[in-house]
Amino acid sequence: MKKLVLLTLLVGLFTGISFAQGAGADVKEGDVFTIAKVENNQYQHIHFPKNNFIIKKGGVADYNTIVGEQVEVTSVKEKKNGKVVATIKLSSDHKFFMSHKYVTVDLNEAISSNELSQN
Repeated sequence: MKKLVLLTLLVGLFTGISFAQGAGADVKEGDVFTIAKVENNQYQHIHFPKNNFIIKKGGVADYNTIVGEQVEVTSVKEKKNGKVVATIKLSSDHKFFMSHKYVTVDLNEAISSNELSQN
């Protein structure tokens, strides 16, 4: 009986690991996503620069300009802790907030929290 419980536990563990590793593997360079509207402009998984850095570079910190914009993945990296971090740019080749060309994003978390939607 102990062997059956141990076997069931191990099969469940390995199945969970294989699904966790495969989640970020389907996103590659060139994939297009859309930035969704988030309550109070609190993007937690898309790492936009702070407002003071946007203003220092001559930009305008207006989050309404990025809602609904299409973004393109330029690079994808998997960190040691299993997070998939991607660098994105606007598909229109403009800059985010008229100041930053690239932004990083925790891809799986941003998709699951509806900050990014896949086209």
